[in-house]
Amino acid sequence: MEASTLTSPSRALLSKPASSRFLSHCISAKSVSVSLSWEKRVNLVSMRVMASSQNGTEPIVPVDDSINPRVKSLKPSKTMAITDHATALVQAGVPVIRLAAGEPDFDTPAAISEAGINAIREGHTRYTPNTGTIELRKAICHKLKEENGLDYTPDQIMVSNGAKQCIMQAVLAVCSPGDEVLIPAPFWVSYPEMARLADAEPVILPTDISDNFLLNPELLASKINEKSRLLILCSPSNPTGSVYPKELLEQIADIVRKYPRLLVLSDEIYEHIIYSPAKHTSFASLPGMYDRTLTVNGFSKAFAMTGWRLGYLACPKHFLSACAKIQSQNTSGASSISQKAGLAGLNLGYAGGEAVATMVKAFRERRDFLVKSFRELPGVKISEPQGAFYLFIDFSAHYGSEVEGFGTIKDSESLCRFFLDKAQVALVPGDAFGDDKCVRISYAASLTTLEAAVNNIIEAMSFLKPPVAV
Repeated sequence: MEASTLTSPSRALLSKPASSRFLSHCISAKSVSVSLSWEKRVNLVSMRVMASSQNGTEPIVPVDDSINPRVKSLKPSKTMAITDHATALVQAGVPVIRLAAGEPDFDTPAAISEAGINAIREGHTRYTPNTGTIELRKAICHKLKEENGLDYTPDQIMVSNGAKQCIMQAVLAVCSPGDEVLIPAPFWVSYPEMARLADAEPVILPTDISDNFLLNPELLASKINEKSRLLILCSPSNPTGSVYPKELLEQIADIVRKYPRLLVLSDEIYEHIIYSPAKHTSFASLPGMYDRTLTVNGFSKAFAMTGWRLGYLACPKHFLSACAKIQSQNTSGASSISQKAGLAGLNLGYAGGEAVATMVKAFRERRDFLVKSFRELPGVKISEPQGAFYLFIDFSAHYGSEVEGFGTIKDSESLCRFFLDKAQVALVPGDAFGDDKCVRISYAASLTTLEAAVNNIIEAMSFLKPPVAV
């Protein structure tokens, strides 16, 4: 579908079924063959030039439009594709309820926004040091000490343009070609692709909904070998909302410490969006884990600052130095304005103070509503999330169902196309996160919106006809 069609409320767009539009924009890129070698391309160009010369025409040298094989092997982010597509449908007049986005629906707290505005007015609009302003790095050190029990100095902190940049640079800094990156599934969509960009191999460690999608230490131990370089943990988890209890993290740490080469990247971006009695534990705070842990956090989720693009990395100096070297040749320092705003966020109080507590209370109410609603549906399995703002629901009992005028529900991809067509609700297929049994629902939306979405989904499911037994 042409981009112009998507952005225009034309009949051409509306005449196409939502499933077709969804499929064309959201389906995963398939593996592609590696480009012709440089030598073969040179020979091909030479033959074309010779043929043109023999025909008496002006030699035409075609442009080499090859793409780096590393990049060609990457899968596009399905969450971004679905979010962009659903937004385009809404702009075209289609009343889609968008529950695919991974960002809070709240405004950035006023004190943070004012700090950003004042930064502009006061002229804080120039480059900052590559690793971030000293005042923000000191504030991050204070936060990590007070809230996480971690002692860092400013030269062990790097501020970046979002936590995603921190993770990408950390993977590039510590992984060598042929290394293995251990990733529990379901996983955030970018982890495996980041490993591939570093010429490392993602090794997926499946978990089960009956275990609240938490990593089994025995499985971890069975997968570690001499190539294992990095274990990525995300707690609270995107996409499941699972929170690793301290006791389980200690078991994982007992395994990790047996392997001197194995590092841990602890993604703690959802740290403050957590529901009592669950408690957050920073992996680096566990005995023996400080020197081998790269802790990533940021401001996007807890402070509703996704558009400000601000995250940070805390780790031992030699790892930090390597990451900083990459950043210096990539983007350099994060926005000076965003850093002033982030400083104001850290000054709101312990765990973000009342502003964050208010958002978490609303998220919890929404979670409770969704859990209750979907638990009442037949053939649906749920693991109640303890943090973040996602529900990862197992709909696989309905795979194989037939829908008149649509076809067969084969997997999470076709189920999400069905919900978009019949319920006009945009969700993310679980295969994007490494678990095709499930779909992800983001409850970063008002309770009224969620009620409408649930009603639409329940009504759409009435069209499902169980598969005929053979």
